[in-house]
Amino acid sequence: MRHLLLTLTLLFSLISVPAPASAAAGVAEKWLDARTLDLTWTSPNVGEEVSARVLLPKGWSRTAKRTWPVVYAFQGGRDDYTSWTRETGIEEIAARWDVMVVMPSGGDNGSYTDWWNDGAGGLPRWETFHTGEVMKLMARYRAGTSRAVMGASSGGQGALAYAARHPGMFRYAASFSGSTHLTMDGMQVFLLAVNLLGSGMDALRIFGLPGRDDANWRAHDPYVLAGRLRGVGLYVSSGTTGMNGPYTPEGAEWRLTQLSEILIGQMNHSFVNRLHELNIPVTSHIYGNGWHAWPEWIPEMRAAWPLMMRAIGAKGAAA
Repeated sequence: MRHLLLTLTLLFSLISVPAPASAAAGVAEKWLDARTLDLTWTSPNVGEEVSARVLLPKGWSRTAKRTWPVVYAFQGGRDDYTSWTRETGIEEIAARWDVMVVMPSGGDNGSYTDWWNDGAGGLPRWETFHTGEVMKLMARYRAGTSRAVMGASSGGQGALAYAARHPGMFRYAASFSGSTHLTMDGMQVFLLAVNLLGSGMDALRIFGLPGRDDANWRAHDPYVLAGRLRGVGLYVSSGTTGMNGPYTPEGAEWRLTQLSEILIGQMNHSFVNRLHELNIPVTSHIYGNGWHAWPEWIPEMRAAWPLMMRAIGAKGAAA
């Protein structure tokens, strides 16, 4: 009888312990450390292998009964999903808060839209990837619905466009040197040239041909969509000259491409003024000298961070 009781006790104890959850089907996991997880899978919306780097808060568990607030951080063009951890020290900042950070692939310059492809649609569908596919996947890793989004360069444009095009998806959106007025005079040609010369892609496939396809450009232009950002916390920053600024590394070689910040600055001036016209609150820092580069974006990210945390209800580590 004693042996039977021991056997039954052991069986009941095994039944009461759930099997450990595994990675989502088709998703490869690579743990870089105890709090940093890389996910890789083939996206049906992008049509190629994609990745996301995820920073996990203290106490996180894939079987937790709770969820966590999330910051989605978007890369710029000609970069990749590792850029935020490679350049900013975001791991140390995030570790002070009860928050997840998700940094997904954004393409060489996917420009954060489902590509127009001469009106035919189809791949790649970057907007659907970020606002649908990635978020559904992250829900399996206990990501909640209290979200902020931020991005540098084209990622900043994506952050603001997504917040406007998907009401209620984000409580806060921050853009650092993002393209915030796509249809401002001369800017369509500028953006097409950046994509064509920078990566050799058929840039007209992204938003379409200026003039003929202006309706599609406007449908993704943060300036045009500004009224839909009411109720979203906003942080917008950029330089205006592209010249050496207070954060330019000593000895760094200036490049002609830094002059792009002049046009970026014009767009951001226009966008912030539009928000003021609409009486939509925004925290803005349109500074003068400074490159279109990470040394300028890091202090802006640090300034925006506590505002994002407050908006999504993320508690500090000491709380």
